[in-house]
Amino acid sequence: MDVRIAINAWFWDRPTTGSGQYTQHLSEYLVSVAPALDVVLVGPRATFSPACASTSGLRFRPVTLPRRWPADLSKVWFEQVLFPRACAALGADVAHVPYWAPPMWCKPPVVVTVHDLIPLLLPAYRGGPLARLYTGLVSATVPRAALLFTDSDASRRDVLAHLAVDPARVRTVYLAADGRFSPQATPGDAAARARYGLPERYALYLAGFDVRKNLATVVGAYRWAGPSIGTACPLVIAGRLPQQDSAFAPDPRRLVRELGVDEAFVHFPGFIDQADKPALYRGAAAFLFPSRYEGFGLPPLEALACGTPVVGSDVSSMPEIVGKAGVLLPPDDVEGMAKALIRLATDGEFRAALSRRALAQAARFSWAQTARQTLAAYREVRGWRLGVS
Repeated sequence: MDVRIAINAWFWDRPTTGSGQYTQHLSEYLVSVAPALDVVLVGPRATFSPACASTSGLRFRPVTLPRRWPADLSKVWFEQVLFPRACAALGADVAHVPYWAPPMWCKPPVVVTVHDLIPLLLPAYRGGPLARLYTGLVSATVPRAALLFTDSDASRRDVLAHLAVDPARVRTVYLAADGRFSPQATPGDAAARARYGLPERYALYLAGFDVRKNLATVVGAYRWAGPSIGTACPLVIAGRLPQQDSAFAPDPRRLVRELGVDEAFVHFPGFIDQADKPALYRGAAAFLFPSRYEGFGLPPLEALACGTPVVGSDVSSMPEIVGKAGVLLPPDDVEGMAKALIRLATDGEFRAALSRRALAQAARFSWAQTARQTLAAYREVRGWRLGVS
């Protein structure tokens, strides 16, 4: 047996979240690159479906949450008590928390992945008193971790600037796009796009609707670009729209009206099934992503992996992820992004060149590479524990 790793699997059954995708992909690729590795997923009993038993190479350790406790309190109890207790019972060599919630105490050394510092850096995400108390708790426990992973050098800089940790114990390990995202069209692509009523060509936005995603720039770009390309290449804003229009989650339909964008230039297909996302990326002339802050940014990397150029912001992790495979501008440069979209929609040679760069850039990231770098860190931490240099 190589190393026994206990992984906090709180998000295992939430594949639409970044933490859920990370937990699943990392776990599966760890046992793929190192079959002798003993990976045990520790999570609430309800997290694991019967199908988990057939997941090759992984073991599952369900724990029981207290009955009738509030959800937030149950989560903290799991993170701070049940997960460390399970790690000790398993005799784990290393405990890995794949999101920002390390325990105060744990028998094996703890590795924690800090994807971003959104609750610390962005006031709109700090929440009420309980949320701020939780952020204070996990901030205080981070220095106890043996190693910290970040998804980008930008996130690493944030961690070093705002958390009391030794720089030698903070390492960048990039994530990757799922293998489903590729430039190879499938027979079902046209049918998938037809189900959502999409036109033949379009510019695509496919991400969240919270305020840091900067939907005003997404919509505003078509105030400039719409008269030139809005009919031949409209804007598709995909995803389940906010239930309530608010400052935290602005409804893009209101933004369309307020910014004076012709409604004929914008399509809202609604919720997109995970299986259909590659088809939407492949059909897009460009992917628009002017986010103000990303710890990594999976959607633009998924677009690149499909050969779709990105028009986005030049802040936080975006230059690392997109590189020269897109047009990156200040988040509020609406006119500049509109000009980039117009060129991508009308200049075939320019788009083809960026598409080639997109595929080359996406090829720099792989889950196998993520798993190997993570495994090397596990072995290093285990060596510390055993007194091996």
